[in-house]
Amino acid sequence: MKVKLLNIESTKSETIEISDKILKQKINYKLIKSVVDWQLNHLKPRTAKTKQKNEIKGSTKKIVPQKGSGGARHASRKAPIFVGGGVAHGPKGAVYKIKKINKKVRKLALAHTLSKKNSDNKLFVLSDVKKEIKKTKDFNTFLKKNNLLNVVIISDIETIKNINKSARNIKDLKIINDAGANIYDMMKYKNVLLTQSSVRNLEKRILNEKN
Repeated sequence: MKVKLLNIESTKSETIEISDKILKQKINYKLIKSVVDWQLNHLKPRTAKTKQKNEIKGSTKKIVPQKGSGGARHASRKAPIFVGGGVAHGPKGAVYKIKKINKKVRKLALAHTLSKKNSDNKLFVLSDVKKEIKKTKDFNTFLKKNNLLNVVIISDIETIKNINKSARNIKDLKIINDAGANIYDMMKYKNVLLTQSSVRNLEKRILNEKN
């Protein structure tokens, strides 16, 4: 499938061919959601933990007689109502991991996500940037001209070096290496902008091409 190729340095109209195996998938939203959930679960593991009553060290001796004191009945100072006692219903430090999702499924979900963005007309390709863009104004003008507000840029290493300085302070924009391309970021941002080289790298990754 042909996709319009944008160019920062010229207005010449060009296209780039992207495999139909990536852009013409029958979109499976359940598959996309399952991989996003798996991703989020690994991004934010639960690590906070408090000690419960049975985990507090100390004597188990009854602190006051059961009857005769006129006060409430207490067993030990490990109870949550005492300073230094256990915490009732506190975080347990459990990490609730979603079952493993293998690479083949994750690659398929990546193709489905790119297909969805393409069908929504939110997938764009940028010609590799060979020279460093130093001014934020210049890069921002290019984005506004092509209606690329709220965008994740999936780029090859060389282009990242050339646009990072001018793009890093732009609101609602994120730049990631194509090796770290993921479904969560693609779904979080309205538009997806791939660089020309990253398209080829993603094709190799998704279609298991070695060269």
